[in-house]
Amino acid sequence: MPYLGSTVHLRALAAAALRPEPVPPTAPVERVAIVSASIGAGHDGAAAELARRLTDHGLTVDRFDLLDLLPAGIGRLVRDGYHRMLVQAPWAYQRVYRSTERAGGGGPLARALLRAAEDRMLCELHPGTGAVVSTYPGASRVLGSLRLSGRLAVPVLTYLTDFSVHPLWVADGVDVHLAAHAVPAAQARAAGARDVRVCGPVVDPRFRPGGARERGAARARFGLPEKSPLALLVAGSWGVGPVRQVALELRDCGAAVPVVVCGRNEALAQQLRADGIEHAYGWVDDMPALMHAADVLVQNAGGLSSLEAFAAGLPVAGYRCIPGHGLTNAAALDEAGVAVWIRDPGSLRTVLCDLIDGPLGLRQLTSGLALFTREPGDDPAAEIARVHRLGPPFPTPQPVARRRRPATRRLAVTAAAACAVWACAVGTGISTAYDGPGVLHTIGHSLDLDDPAPVHVTGPYGHHS
Repeated sequence: MPYLGSTVHLRALAAAALRPEPVPPTAPVERVAIVSASIGAGHDGAAAELARRLTDHGLTVDRFDLLDLLPAGIGRLVRDGYHRMLVQAPWAYQRVYRSTERAGGGGPLARALLRAAEDRMLCELHPGTGAVVSTYPGASRVLGSLRLSGRLAVPVLTYLTDFSVHPLWVADGVDVHLAAHAVPAAQARAAGARDVRVCGPVVDPRFRPGGARERGAARARFGLPEKSPLALLVAGSWGVGPVRQVALELRDCGAAVPVVVCGRNEALAQQLRADGIEHAYGWVDDMPALMHAADVLVQNAGGLSSLEAFAAGLPVAGYRCIPGHGLTNAAALDEAGVAVWIRDPGSLRTVLCDLIDGPLGLRQLTSGLALFTREPGDDPAAEIARVHRLGPPFPTPQPVARRRRPATRRLAVTAAAACAVWACAVGTGISTAYDGPGVLHTIGHSLDLDDPAPVHVTGPYGHHS
């Protein structure tokens, strides 16, 4: 037995001192991915609020933009083409919307573009991701295809940001669709969604009802009339649609003073001010305060701004809505009883007066706020967290081996898709604003690689793109 001063004893003491203390095992990181698209602000706005709420639930959130996952910069062309169509050729957007609605989804070009994003999507997802959420129809198509092929083994959920559900929203392979109300839930089921859950809207908590004090402070801050009724006119982050015409009609009908938010369309705001619309703004950072100042919201797309108005206790009217989703959202909101759709310009004054100071406004306010009176834990983020922890509600398909196309063929498909999207982005818009030589000149200008600035065209309502 070694004595106290022996080296054996000293070595034993040193080993005990250097031995690390046992570390208790840590819980694995719970991770969710959200895929949106920077087309307008509604899809990204819903994604941002979902990410905030999921973080509060203790999950780590990764966010992706589908447009960044499309090859060869096609995402930017898609966004620009959609913008140009809405501003300069709304009739073309209406035709595209209706044709894809009848066909139950996109055509071969759209499918080819989305297939090109599948591999990139898989590469971007963290290995520890336990669920993926889409807030954009194209992202749902990509994720649903990956689930069907067995290449993605975790549950996929789609949060429906619109009150009307275009068939593109319902993709085969998506496990769960989340809806804000029973009306979009019913439309999703009719389009073939197999698991639809109603769990309320996703809105920034800053949007809440305000009292007389908030109202007065907001009016003073924005330089608005102290006592006059105010109609807040919004047209999305791009300021699209017949905004100028509606602003003038609001002013001339005398029901309320128009307060117009033009988003990033500063040219439209300048035109409105030149028309004598005193309260015309570009991008507004504090929309909750502006809603506290207003008496009624007039919108033309039925997107996130409508949900924010419901949360703020503001009656909502749809008027001169943009084609496609603007019209279908107006009809769905009207059917749900949370907003009124003004179809007849002759009734504009009467309906606005009833919304501002009548029983119609009280009913709309009550119906809108009811969307947010849900039990704790009964919201989209809580539902996503539950699906994440429980796993896929449906069996995961077995992985299917995919036949790889030759690189030259993949390049050809991508190039053809890029050319087709470019044609939509440039040709569709300019064909409504130019004739003959003007079209050739504009196309030539847009192809001039030494001058890549976008074509600026003034539309019939003073819009610029």
